[in-house]
Amino acid sequence: MHRFFGAVLPRLITPALPFATLFFAVSLTPSLVPRDTAVQAVLSGFSLAAGYAVGLVLTILWVRLELPRPPAQVQNRLRWGIAALCLIAAMVTLWLSSDWQNGLRVLLAMPPVDTARPFSIAGGAVAVFLLLLWLVRLSKWLVARLSGKFARVLPGPQALLVAILLTAVLFWNIGNGVIIRNAFNAADRIYAALDGRFEETSPRPQDPLKTGSDASLLDWEGLGRTGRAMIAASPDQAQLAELTGMAAQEPLRVYVGLNSAPDPETRAQMALAELQRIDAFSRSTLVIATPTGTGWVDPEGQQALEYLLGGDVATVSVQYSYVASWIALLTDPDYGVETARAVFAAVYGHWRELPADSRPALYLNGLSLGSLNSDLSHDLHQVVGDPFDGALWVGPPFGSPTWREVTRNRNPGSPAWLPSYRDGSAVRFMNQTGLSSDITAPWGRFRVLYLQHASDAVVFFEPRATWRRPDWMMGARGPDVSPGFRWLPIVTVLQLSVDIMTATEPPRGFGHSYDFSSYARAWAMLLELNDWTDARIDALAAQRTR
Repeated sequence: MHRFFGAVLPRLITPALPFATLFFAVSLTPSLVPRDTAVQAVLSGFSLAAGYAVGLVLTILWVRLELPRPPAQVQNRLRWGIAALCLIAAMVTLWLSSDWQNGLRVLLAMPPVDTARPFSIAGGAVAVFLLLLWLVRLSKWLVARLSGKFARVLPGPQALLVAILLTAVLFWNIGNGVIIRNAFNAADRIYAALDGRFEETSPRPQDPLKTGSDASLLDWEGLGRTGRAMIAASPDQAQLAELTGMAAQEPLRVYVGLNSAPDPETRAQMALAELQRIDAFSRSTLVIATPTGTGWVDPEGQQALEYLLGGDVATVSVQYSYVASWIALLTDPDYGVETARAVFAAVYGHWRELPADSRPALYLNGLSLGSLNSDLSHDLHQVVGDPFDGALWVGPPFGSPTWREVTRNRNPGSPAWLPSYRDGSAVRFMNQTGLSSDITAPWGRFRVLYLQHASDAVVFFEPRATWRRPDWMMGARGPDVSPGFRWLPIVTVLQLSVDIMTATEPPRGFGHSYDFSSYARAWAMLLELNDWTDARIDALAAQRTR
């Protein structure tokens, strides 16, 4: 029993402490999104463990290479000196953490906090660190015990290899098969219950042009909570006319819920049939809006376009999931693409059969995972003979293929957080302050506009930040990125991983939350609605909030 506890309880190696302290201190500095106490404690605990692991590896290498070490009597003094310095450094950075977080909160128009609760952060971080260290010690103990058993029938190296493999399989099955699977199942049940909820703010429409009405081909119940909210959130003709001061039409919205049909192809055909029923192809503009993982379509973006066009627009959206985007991406990343391709094929196939001089302008739109799936909904060979008009992709995830290709090949000198691409005739970028500056040509026949915030971790998460500084951290920073955000191997990618999960915490206009004014400016630029100046858009946005 004594050997068991001696094997699994953590015993700290002093030379590794400076690395652990450095990683801990950097984890307290600002990144893209402010962090509350619990999130910060978990992040700092993982950073402590990562720094300790780096220090431990370097210590082992130093010993194995038989490099010089101080005498034994000096080592003891160094041990206490190192521990004292590490403790002082940790205390200082904990004291400064409130100011660091408040500096970032000011940039993101968030109220400051009185304190970051340094003692709670320190206690939580140490608890997480010890738990991780204990798990490593436990795995080491299991490997030693198993290899000892197998050594009776196998040569030593083979026994060790089998022990390592069995221990890895055991931990993987516990983590993936029990913890993660149960967590995903619980999330699935929660989101399924939310999807079926009926909200008082989303009453069933009476207008026969509305999806889910008595005249509709789609049942109101089958739309799901997000679908019902999308239909109910549409401004009517009177609201559009009152706020814009111009003649308006009733905007058209079509939504097909996940429960409306059993497969993507059928849901896509239902969407097309509903579009045809309400004569959507007679409008000046038709938008295929790919939803997020929950099936949500940002009402700010939809309403912005409907106000700008005076309701002369039809929007169609088809749900492919009801869980959060990051869960959908992890559990079934291809399902959203399958639905997006089915919808595009159905709508685009009918659109291209219409006379070119009388059919609506066709645009794609998507936020977050919807942006990624919208990007993947078609290929070049499918549209090269008769291209659609363009796309507005908002907050595109860092893995979006077109976004990555264009950003990688941006014009020299343009920042990665707001790049310019060639002459700007085909692809442009925009944030809450405006467009990239060196556009030299008017829009071409086909156009793509990216709306993104420099503080959006969904866009700017970079796995390679584990070992290299991201391009967007070099040179001038975005207007909503803290100058105190410092890159350090491993720690930065841990910070960004947390930022992705909390990216929607900042108010609209920052992080992964996009506001009406930014959407309106983007649509006005993409559709070349030159009458809608910045001043007019700001006035409209102010009227909406009264």
